[in-house]
Amino acid sequence: MPQVAFTTLGCKVNQFETEVMEGLFKQRGYEKVPFDQVADVYVINTCSVTHLGEKKSRQIIRRAIRLNPEAVVAVAGCYAQISPKEIEAIEGVKVIVGTQDRKRIVDLVEQAAHCMSPVNVVTNIMNAEHFEDIPLFEAPGRTRAFLKIQEGCTNFCTYCIIPYARGPLRSRSLASIIQETEKLIAAGFKEIVLTGIHLGAYGHDVEDKITLADVVRSILSIKGLVRLRLGSLESIEISDELIALMKQDDRLCSHLHLPLQAGDAAILKAMNRHYTLDEYQQLITNIRNKVEDIAISTDIIVGFPGETPEMFNNALTFVEKMNFSRMHIFPYSRRSGTPAAEYSGQIPEEEKKRRVQIMQELAEKKADEFLQRFLNRQFTVLFEMENQKNANIIDGLTGNYIRVYTNGNQNMQGKSYQVLLEKPYRDGVWGKIVD
Repeated sequence: MPQVAFTTLGCKVNQFETEVMEGLFKQRGYEKVPFDQVADVYVINTCSVTHLGEKKSRQIIRRAIRLNPEAVVAVAGCYAQISPKEIEAIEGVKVIVGTQDRKRIVDLVEQAAHCMSPVNVVTNIMNAEHFEDIPLFEAPGRTRAFLKIQEGCTNFCTYCIIPYARGPLRSRSLASIIQETEKLIAAGFKEIVLTGIHLGAYGHDVEDKITLADVVRSILSIKGLVRLRLGSLESIEISDELIALMKQDDRLCSHLHLPLQAGDAAILKAMNRHYTLDEYQQLITNIRNKVEDIAISTDIIVGFPGETPEMFNNALTFVEKMNFSRMHIFPYSRRSGTPAAEYSGQIPEEEKKRRVQIMQELAEKKADEFLQRFLNRQFTVLFEMENQKNANIIDGLTGNYIRVYTNGNQNMQGKSYQVLLEKPYRDGVWGKIVD
């Protein structure tokens, strides 16, 4: 039986796409092995959001080639889509597949095994018209499953390479979404996370203008669903209907990830983000008034070209009052081919690192304040897995995305318990089961 190893960089969409490719190989009789072992095939699903993502991708590609110089090394994902020739130039790479045609990955690998030169099937993603619908072949043994329902982005934020890597909007059919959800539930998954490159734009590309709220309503009607969680969304695409569903049905998790990206009005405009700070703040206030105990997390980019110390302080002030449950902080990464790469006022790397540290300290403070609000209260926790370092500890999530640890074992995996949240612990809280 030929052996194949996988590794994934980047976002949850990439994680889902790797699982899909794993299934295609299993269908064809391949055995999956850990990436650090000698294998016949290595599949690297790459990221291109930052220069660091591309650097890590190259390092991992070369690591696979060193592990087995005779292996077929296949490179997929955003970096492969953006820079296929750069990857093709790495001696030992046999397949470059990009962000489409993943359903052909096994055929391409087997073709490449008999070719002297790399098989490069990357084409112009801007010409893509249809969602590449590849069902999961086998559900991995976890509690949560990612379900990709949308591809592509047309926002063209001035700093972002993703629209050029993922192409135009393409939505998965509602029938396919329902069928895949039913399959995941039947396989034992308790929580489904909807993902997409521009998730809130789901349905904008189809004639009947079906919305994300329509998808959510349809999934909530499926028998056996325990939890449904939404992936990252643009704030301007949060509809009143979606918030109403979250308020009405506690199976729709009370957690939203709404990327802010900048807390200064001028920088937000320079980024070509499609909302103002006032609009963002009003939306958050409205959501919190309607959905009790909701967690709202975000992404922040610091060191964008032209960001003065005063603008950075404006961002700190705005973020302070927004009280996010969690913040992911990124230094601006100059991406060739994006408008911001040509902007004047590029911030030195050391200054960007300094600002990241300051914003990160604020993020940790706000995360602690968020957790403190829920201590000595009971919440339903869906447990996921044993702790790798201590088999007597198990952890899981509340609906509002608080990581909860408690004494337990693998028999609790996939089950929900009422838990009293007692004290901060690691990246979440320690709790005690009360029923």
